[in-house]
Amino acid sequence: MSTLTPCPCGTSSYSECCGIYHSGKQLAPNAEKLMRSRYSAYVLKDDAYLLKTWQKEHRPLEPLFDIQDKTQWMGLTIKSFHEDKTQKSATVEFVAIYKINGKAHRLHEISNFVIENDQWVYVDGTFPEIK
Repeated sequence: MSTLTPCPCGTSSYSECCGIYHSGKQLAPNAEKLMRSRYSAYVLKDDAYLLKTWQKEHRPLEPLFDIQDKTQWMGLTIKSFHEDKTQKSATVEFVAIYKINGKAHRLHEISNFVIENDQWVYVDGTFPEIK
């Protein structure tokens, strides 16, 4: 991606935002930044970054993407972010919009994160019912 390219997570340029985490130059300083960088990694189909930032016990064994994956990620909205530094844990509630074969879908998740080895990692998520 070009240094002037907007970041898929929607905050600034890719090189000043998620690109610094994807390249390994920096670790995400909090769970919200990690959530944004993971969303961008889904957009870019960067399975290595996704797996590296997934808690080992919950990391999927099967490939994350295949050549037939037609998912087009359209946008990310962070609804809430709560961090408990004493417990080294956090939650991020988000909504991501995507299309598959032209049909729009909505992913609403409350993601759980923990700090392991001085790095935030994704654990798992729950999916609130649509109201």
